[in-house]
Amino acid sequence: MGRWGAAGSFGLSAQFPAPLAGRASPLLSVVSEFRQPTCSSRHTMDGVIDAETRYEAVRSRDARFDGEFFFAVETTGIYCRPSCPAVTPKRQNVRYYTTAAAAQTSGFRACRRCRPDAVPGSAEWNVRADVVGRAMRMIGDGVVDREGVPGLAVRLGYSARQVQRQLTAELGAGPVALARAQRAHTARVLLQTTDLPITEIAFAAGFASVRQFNDTIRAVYALTPTALRAAAPKRGTARATPAAGIPLRLAHRGLYQAGAVFDLLAREALDGIEEVTGEPGDRTYRRTLRLPYGTGIVAVREAVPEPAAGAGSSADALHRGGWLDARLHLADLRDLTTAVQRLRRLFDLDADPYAVDERLGADPRLAPLVAARPGLRSPGAADPEEFAVRALVGRAAAERLVARHGKALDAACGVLTHVFPAPEDLTGEPGPLGALATALAAGTLRLDAGADRDDAEAALLALPGMDAPTAALIRMRALGDPDVALPGTPEPTPDTWRPWRSYGRCHVALQRSSPQL
Repeated sequence: MGRWGAAGSFGLSAQFPAPLAGRASPLLSVVSEFRQPTCSSRHTMDGVIDAETRYEAVRSRDARFDGEFFFAVETTGIYCRPSCPAVTPKRQNVRYYTTAAAAQTSGFRACRRCRPDAVPGSAEWNVRADVVGRAMRMIGDGVVDREGVPGLAVRLGYSARQVQRQLTAELGAGPVALARAQRAHTARVLLQTTDLPITEIAFAAGFASVRQFNDTIRAVYALTPTALRAAAPKRGTARATPAAGIPLRLAHRGLYQAGAVFDLLAREALDGIEEVTGEPGDRTYRRTLRLPYGTGIVAVREAVPEPAAGAGSSADALHRGGWLDARLHLADLRDLTTAVQRLRRLFDLDADPYAVDERLGADPRLAPLVAARPGLRSPGAADPEEFAVRALVGRAAAERLVARHGKALDAACGVLTHVFPAPEDLTGEPGPLGALATALAAGTLRLDAGADRDDAEAALLALPGMDAPTAALIRMRALGDPDVALPGTPEPTPDTWRPWRSYGRCHVALQRSSPQL
């Protein structure tokens, strides 16, 4: 890890045997037919991947399925990620779950060897626009921790009972259990990467009491918080302090074209709130964050870990995936979960590159582009409201807004001096910007993680001065929609690229900037 120190596993990548050869992506059965998954009465995954495929993925330790489902072993009481390197259990002893929370609700504890809570999130939640998909995105953003289940239900436009019923029926766990699993993971990261007192960690992770915190850690990890801290992997470096920031590994599936993402971030960087330093291949992206409880500064490295010696071919490395190293400095540690999820959306770390590349690679025009850049991502936004303003006014005007209205950091960090202004700070601006800021501040336009994308785009188009291409760009980047056909482009976006049209447009944009492809 070098100068980055020991990392908390907001996903920790490990080396595993060769993947399941020739097996389709775990999402292909969903996205190719545009159907929704179902669950049996035992809350297992009977509608997405057939039992034979699931067990074969477990038997061959196929990391492509990490985060898409979890398996539990009845004879040990432990649940794992599919790529767990432990001895493969007998088929009759295995049960399958859509979420870690469902496995925990059924009484299984997390495997200490493969750490199933550290896998990338399921790409399914980015694809789906229904209430379950929106709820999962908002739970990941910390809405339940901040506003409770009633707040989540209000944002979704359903009653709390309806939300509970739909999530439990499909995922085997309700919103409280899903948020609890997320809090447990946040607590583990803080316990194993910082020297904060355990009482502070309990509340920083979102628990209502120390007793609830202790009970949850024992139930999920079968250890006390003190024992869980002592079990942290020894990396030869001291644990982080709040002043030094929290080191993290942000996991992703398969190959990750970090260069294309960092090129985009370097072109878009705003003075005062962002910077990209270093040489291509080993750059660092730094920016300030406006978060629910305070401010933050994040640094993310471009460098992607190389395969370990003897780990196999480059194709094997594609299937194993990896991570981006990051470090977070937060004014309030309660913002950790929200900050991590926003970074994951910015860098598109929960994408399923196998599903994307298989669909787009079947198109004659895109086939050579996909072959040249497998695993290309469609970047999102660290702050959806900020991105909407930037998309509307342009980079130069956005930098002037930072200088006039941005909130100054308590202590500047190099060239990072401000946080981008909140919509409330811009409502007095004239013209289209004032109208956009007013709609965001009043809540008539919502761009949060669980916003209805169709409603948001309609609200954008109703604003004065907002054109269709800008609204579509905001939908693609700020709302993380993987299937946006940008209007106003020289050639139409074919329906054969669905549901990954946003990724297709990224390939085309890179082709224009790199004619040699």
